[in-house]
Order: sequence, then structure tokens, then C-alpha cells
Amino acid sequence: MASAVAEAGPVTLGLDLARLPVRAGLGSDWTRDILRGSPLAEDAELIVSELSANAILHTASGQTSGSFHLALTISPQVIALSVTDDGSTGTAPKVTHQDQEAEHGRGLGMVSALAHRVVVHNSHGGHTVTAELFTEAGPAGGHPC
Repeated sequence: MASAVAEAGPVTLGLDLARLPVRAGLGSDWTRDILRGSPLAEDAELIVSELSANAILHTASGQTSGSFHLALTISPQVIALSVTDDGSTGTAPKVTHQDQEAEHGRGLGMVSALAHRVVVHNSHGGHTVTAELFTEAGPAGGHPC
């Protein structure tokens, strides 16, 4: 489906999800279904899983009435995966280097390793983390990494 969507030009799809872990898994399933057949589908699914978990664990999105928004933009050059959280944390998400014994703190590092680019923006009191996966064509006028 992703190749047919991308051939038509850039398309953005969105999904609002509740905080419950089972709902977060819906975002990964949704992403996998949309990108079925794409060589980037597995990486995209893992990225969505990590970004969703981070929103639930580290922001107000994980509170009883919390939610987060998942957006997927597909173009011939880039697949962009964005998660916007409910905020209420004092700091923006960032990659940290954890020791081997740490049980948490590796998710955004893994996202950064999989994606060609990761950008964090302030968004209505929260943050939006966008991970971009470049297709073989790469972005217009550029090249992956």
C-alpha cells in the first residue's frame, strides 16, 4: 500500500491514541498495515512503538486521561513518523547514553540509529518527535545521512 500511496504524492495520515499500552500497540499495527510491502515497514513499526512508549512513560500522555497523536507522512523520498505527546515534562526528549545495566533510556537512541533524521519540536505544551526514513531515492537534492 505504501508504494501506491507514495506514487500519488505526499500523503499524511493521523491517529489519536489513548494512553493504554494496548492502544499504543495499535499505532504499531496501523503503521505496519499502511506500509505493508515497503522495505522500511519493520523499522517504521519499531520507531512508532518506541516513540509511543516514550510518550506514555515520560509525559502526561501516560496519565489516566492522557493520549498522544501519531502522524505518518509518506512521499516518494521520505517516510516521516511523528508522535505528539500531551506534555507536562520540564525537558524535551533527547538521546541519552545509558550504561549496559540500565533498564530504561535507550528508546530514543534506538530510534536515532534506525532513522536517517530525528527532530524534536515543542508542540502545544508537549513535544512532537519526528523520525524520518529516507527511501532509496532520498530527499530531493540530498542523500541519506
